[in-house]
Amino acid sequence: MRSVAELEQRVLGGEFGPDPAELRIAVAFTTSQAVRHPGRTGGYRNEVLSLRLDGAVGSCAVEPGALPGGALDDCVGADVGRLLGHPQPAVRIAALDAYLAHVLPHTPENGAHPYPLPSGGSLRKSRARARAVVDLLPGLPAPRRVLVVGVVNSLLERLRERGIGYVPCDFKGGTTEWGEPVRRDATAELDGCDALLVSGMTLGNGTFEVLLAHARDTGKPLVLFAQSGSAVLPRFLGSGVTAVSAEPYPFFWLDGGPGVLHRYTAHDAHDVTGAAGVAEAAAGVPGGAA
Repeated sequence: MRSVAELEQRVLGGEFGPDPAELRIAVAFTTSQAVRHPGRTGGYRNEVLSLRLDGAVGSCAVEPGALPGGALDDCVGADVGRLLGHPQPAVRIAALDAYLAHVLPHTPENGAHPYPLPSGGSLRKSRARARAVVDLLPGLPAPRRVLVVGVVNSLLERLRERGIGYVPCDFKGGTTEWGEPVRRDATAELDGCDALLVSGMTLGNGTFEVLLAHARDTGKPLVLFAQSGSAVLPRFLGSGVTAVSAEPYPFFWLDGGPGVLHRYTAHDAHDVTGAAGVAEAAAGVPGGAA
């Protein structure tokens, strides 16, 4: 899989199963969050669009306040095929995510490895998720400098614990918990890093494919942590993506109870469409193993 547009066309063409034009979104909703973990000096806000398709929920994060007021009305009751052509990228990604979560749920049969998260406070759960995500990076040899796109301080903390250097990047800029400047242009930092740790939010803001192409062309490990597009990004395993930590709704920050992530690696990549995936693997598309 080389692009989101290609994946959308394959879905519309019926390669993954049911015709998306025959499947309708029952519920559309947004989740807004503001957080400042105990002991941390800074905080952040999240806003996520989610679409319910049968038992699956597809999601895409947006900048707080950026989603048009009529977006929910556009989605609820609409068929997935129509939403894949919606003018709002977040709607398209959430619809694609819902469809793929519906036809390819996060199960071992589809290549997912469950990773339990403990109950407890927000910081404890954030650190547990960070271990699950960062430890998908190669161990031997470990990367020396990781480009982190989508700054999460718990992820940076885990990298520091492992003795791995990093370059933090986020459109918001600012500084990390340790006073390090956050770069705004991830593409300008690519050549100086030997691995990439990237948020699924890049699907919604249009930067994912530049990072994917760089990883594919150079063979650098690319690990994704995904609340946005958690069912979308595993489809890119073996085509530049090394591993994915998929976290469908409800997200770890919504309650204090136990939770679960679903981790995928290129080694276990499972392409249900068959021929296309086999052809890519035979061609030696870079991916690596976690």
